[in-house]
Amino acid sequence: MKCSIQGCPGEYEGRKIVHTVRYRGQVVVIDHVPAEVCSVCGDVLLKPETVRGIEELLRKATPPTGTVPLYEYA
Repeated sequence: MKCSIQGCPGEYEGRKIVHTVRYRGQVVVIDHVPAEVCSVCGDVLLKPETVRGIEELLRKATPPTGTVPLYEYA
């Protein structure tokens, strides 16, 4: 599918990404999220079922599989 960003000649392709979201005041990083990514500009599209899966993962509130350092840009 052609990229939806005006003027970008790229095409979307299926990839696995790292998705970051703020949930209940916490920064959550989710790895291996299926997405459509533009091969030229990097625009990312998530399918509705993927978004629902992320929401369900966050609602379950299971312990994370790891932790990452968080830095603030000042």
